[in-house]
Parts: sequence; structure tokens; C-alpha cells
Amino acid sequence: MSAERPPRLLGLLRRGGPLRRTRAAPPAPTLRRDQGAWLLAAAALAIAPHAVWLPGWIAALGLGLLAWRALLLWRGSRPPPGALLLALALAVAAGVRLEFGHFFGREPGVAVLVLLLGLKLLETRAARDIRAGVLLCLFLQLALFFEDQSLPVAALVLAGTLLALGALVALADPDGGEREHLRTAATLLAQGLPFMLVLFVLFPRIQGPLWGLPADAFSARTGLSETMRPGSISALGQSEEIALRAAFSGPPPPPAQRYWRGPVLGRFDGREWHADPATESASPAYVPQGERIDYLLTLEPHQRRWLLALEHPGAAQPHIRYTSDLRALAAEPLRARARFALGAYPQTPVGVEEAPAVLAAATALPADSNPRSRRLAAELAAGARDHAEILERVLGRLRALRLGYTLRPPLLGRHSADEFLFDTRRGFCEHFASAFAVLMRAAGVPTRIVTGYQGGELNPIDGHLVVRQSDAHAWAEIWLQGRGWLRVDPTALAAPERIDGGLAAALAGAGELPWMLRADMAWLRDLRHRWEAVANLWNQQVLGYNPERQRELLARLGLGAGRLAQTLGVLAGAAVLLFATLYAWSLRRSRTRDALAETWERFCTRMGERGLPRSPWQGPRDYAEALAARFPEHAAELREICTLYARLRYGPHVPEHGLRILQNRIASLRLK
Repeated sequence: MSAERPPRLLGLLRRGGPLRRTRAAPPAPTLRRDQGAWLLAAAALAIAPHAVWLPGWIAALGLGLLAWRALLLWRGSRPPPGALLLALALAVAAGVRLEFGHFFGREPGVAVLVLLLGLKLLETRAARDIRAGVLLCLFLQLALFFEDQSLPVAALVLAGTLLALGALVALADPDGGEREHLRTAATLLAQGLPFMLVLFVLFPRIQGPLWGLPADAFSARTGLSETMRPGSISALGQSEEIALRAAFSGPPPPPAQRYWRGPVLGRFDGREWHADPATESASPAYVPQGERIDYLLTLEPHQRRWLLALEHPGAAQPHIRYTSDLRALAAEPLRARARFALGAYPQTPVGVEEAPAVLAAATALPADSNPRSRRLAAELAAGARDHAEILERVLGRLRALRLGYTLRPPLLGRHSADEFLFDTRRGFCEHFASAFAVLMRAAGVPTRIVTGYQGGELNPIDGHLVVRQSDAHAWAEIWLQGRGWLRVDPTALAAPERIDGGLAAALAGAGELPWMLRADMAWLRDLRHRWEAVANLWNQQVLGYNPERQRELLARLGLGAGRLAQTLGVLAGAAVLLFATLYAWSLRRSRTRDALAETWERFCTRMGERGLPRSPWQGPRDYAEALAARFPEHAAELREICTLYARLRYGPHVPEHGLRILQNRIASLRLK
């Protein structure tokens, strides 16, 4: 009896019988090279864009962890021990805490995700770890939209999603090639597009920033402020960032009317101009007159309420407020890109009946500031019949001084107007406007400073007028009896080309222009026009799809408030039915796969009993060749069985009744 036990024991081991549970556990599986390559590519594309916003050491450490994992994968080495990974996790957590001072918020949260992804990949062994790594990649790709929602970022996220899907496909189909994995991932992505479009159109839009924490969502932006000092606007002259776009219903106004009104500065402390509080109302304080200019204004977020509208806005509109200093304001600070349909009346007289307190404040000057300018103003005002004659005298004297217009003005001290007019004689628009206002106030003429933008460049591709930060400008307003507030732009005395041709025309040949505005870069400007037209289309149609536009679209489709609920119910029912069908199909496919696996396992067990068990590393084709060598008289039948199984198991086109055919072939096999 004892002599029969060893053969029976061998048979049980070969067939995986009752003793299978008692053998030692196999070593933990490691990440395959092809799976690791997909996962590392997805992780690198998820982490690298965040290097623009994260502290340098965090981005470098995250990419360094990926490089470490890639080296281990290339060498075929096992992952680091768990104790080392735990120590690294505690160290990076402490580093993030020291860097940001807390763990709550957008930036520390993204930093933790970046480092957590690198550490997770270092310990990746099993399929569950791969799926967790893919999920972290998707979270990081979503986090890119917290910082930027532009078209290039959307393309990066789409590419990262494709790589993440490729990693999942490589996990599910380890025997497929890279091209097949990429094609399958692209197919899955394309299949999701209809669902994405339906959700984009019908899902309720939420107005506001993507990231909800106030301290993070509304970070500062470059642009105008409520103060002005020498050099504050010239610093914007190098910026190519877009401040606003305007699409006119007719021909755009001439450059001399393209004044986009921003903060009004009425208080001067001797060096810096400040904005005074202004009263607000639901309608403008003037009656619009003359020609009307209709346009659609698209403002980039600047965290303020200024609409930067053309002078002067028309009739009252919802969600727009009008101030006593002739500005148009939004109801809330512009924390996201916003569009406004506006009308301008540039020929409207404004401020004809001005309050005495406002006029008195518009002539105030510090007693001890700019003494030379005060003496010049007294000289020019002596014997003048009225304020209009003082204006002509001041403009004539400024013209005679031959002041220079430059993007790099010299630094000025305490008496900025004196130093500009009598010493340096070189400045940017804020120098001209400030010195003019000081002279006029010293002569007793009510004057204030207006900052905003002037001009703009017409994009020939989409017809929008593009106004950039480099178009930032400052001008003055004086008040004349019976005529109200009149715009005076003293910069035009030294650089009239600035008004008609913009900064590029005013500084042509001076060697101070930003390189994008130079005459020899026309081809690059044309390329920029084309790209900005595409980006504007993305901003208007995708990012600009707000709750109001959603209601308008649904109303045009006949889906009002009542019908919308019915339509959403039908769509929800259709979605449930679709997912139920897919689930039933997957269950049937799973049962088919299980039956196929059982058939193959029985075949392998049968071959093992004949002396040639299948090794774990052998695929169907390798096993077929081994069987053909062991049983040469049945080589054709054995190859046919193994090939048919491979087609049923891995092939994209499964023959009808393939499982039954395979079972019949195995049953008819008679080995000698």
C-alpha cells in the first residue's frame, strides 16, 4: 500500500488536488515592464505640468521617485522594503507641512498627491496597486484644471487620460502589443465622448471657480490697481497677457475712441494717486446721446468689479452698476472670464452738473509737493480768461518741453512731477498724466486721472479686438464750466502714434519693444493671431458655457424648465437601461470565459497526466509546440486545439460556437 502512495502523491501535485492548499505561497508578483512603462508614462504626464505651480523641490522629488521606479523596472529589481517607503512617506508629509504650513487647500493637496503617486509606484506589485496608481494619475490630471483651464491644458489632460487607460488595458491584456493597447485605449476614450458631451450640455452648470476655497481660488492677477505711481503702468508694457476682447456688431470704432475706462484716481499725496470712493446706482448719471457702438465684451478675470467698458456705457442693464465717476461695475468681482453685451456713446456730455465737493477735491494738492510745477502753473494761469485758456497754455508748454516717451523711464523721487518736467523729461503715460494733472490742479482747474486701456489689436482671423496688458494707459480728465468732464491725453503730445497705432508704433525703432511687437516678427504675430482665435473659440463656447447660456440653449432646443425635467428622466432611464444591458452582456461574457478557462484547464490536466504538464510561464502557442514535440503523430491536432483556444481567449474576432467546437476537438483527441 505504501508503494502506491508516491505515484498518487505526484498525480495530486500535477492535477492541483487537495494538497494544493498546503504548499508554500508563491512570491509576490512584480510589475511587468510593459505595464510599468504605461503606468510611468501616465504618471510623468500627470506630474510634469504641475512643476509650473508647485515648489521646485516637490516637483523634482515627484519626478525623481518616478525615475527611481523606472530604474528598478529596467533592472528587474524588486521594489524597496516597506519600512523604507514608510519612512519616505513620513518625511515628505513633514516637508509639505513645513512648506505650506498646513495640509488643507489646493496647493498642499496637489503636492501630497504628486508625492503619494511616486511612492505608490515604488511599492506597486499587484493589479490592485496598478489600478490605484492610475486613479492617482487621473486625480492629478483633474487638478490641472484648478490652475488653468486653457486649451493646451485640456489637450494635456486628454493625452494623460489616454495613457492611463493604456495602463489599464495593459493590465487586462498582458499578451497584447503596445499598438493594440493604444488602439484599445483610444477606442474606450472615443466611446466615452458621447456621454461626456451629453453631461456637458445637460448637467447643471455651477457658476464660480472650480476650486472652492476662497484663499486659493481667487489669487492675485497682474493688471491695473486702484493706485498709480511713476513706473506702475510702464511695468505692464512688457506683458502680452490678454486683458479683454471685444466683438463689435459693426465696424470697430477708430483708435481715438478706444479708451477702456478703469479706475478713476482723484486723490494725490505728492507721489502716488489713489481712487476715491464713488456712489453707485442702477443707471448712469447722464443721458446717452449721439452715435451708439454695440459690442460684446469678454473680460479676463482680474478679481475686481471694473468692466473696463468703452466710454460711455449706455442704458441700465441687470447685474451692472454705474458710478458717479463714470465707471461701469459688475455686481461681483470678476473671478472668472465673463461676457457682457454693452453699448457705448462716446459723444455723450458727462458731469455737466457736478457737485461742488467733487470739484473741490479735484483741485487739491499737498502743500509741500512739486514746488517747481506749482510755480510754472501760476505763471501759466496768470491773466487767463477761463480754464479752457489755461488748458491751451499748459498743453503748449508741455509741447515745447519736448518730453520723451519711453518704456523704461528713469526712477523719480519725492517730487515726481518736478523731476519729470524739469530734470529727466522722459517717461511713460503715467508720468505725462500725473504731471499734467499736477499743473492743472495747481492752476485751479479740476482734474483727475483715469487708468485703463487704450487701443487694441484687431485679430484678422476671428474679427475680435484684442486688448493686452501692454495696452494699459493713463490719461486725464478736466472739468470745464458748461461742458463737464473732458478727456485730455497728454501722452499724445510726445507720442501721437501711441493713440493711433499702439505701443508698437510709438516705440518703433527705440529698441524697447517686446519681441512679439517688433516689425520683423510679423510671421510670429500671424501665428499668434491664429492660435488666439482658436483659444478664444474654446473660451467662448466651452469655458463660457455658464448657467445663463445653458438655459438659452435648452430653451432653443424646446427644453424649458418643465420639459427639461421630463427629458432628464428619459435620459436617466435610457442610461440605466444601457448600463443594465452592458452589465448583462459582461456577465454572459464572464460565464463564457469561465467555461473556456475550465475547458482549457481540463485539457492541460489531461496532458499533464500523459507526462507533459503545462508550466506557468507557457502560453498556448508555446505549450502547443511542446505537445507537438512530445506527440509528433498528433502535432496538427494539438496545434489546432491550442490555436483555437488562443483565438477564443485573446483574439478580437471570436468564431460563433467557438467554445463548443473547442470542446468537440478535445473530446475527439485520442493520444496513442
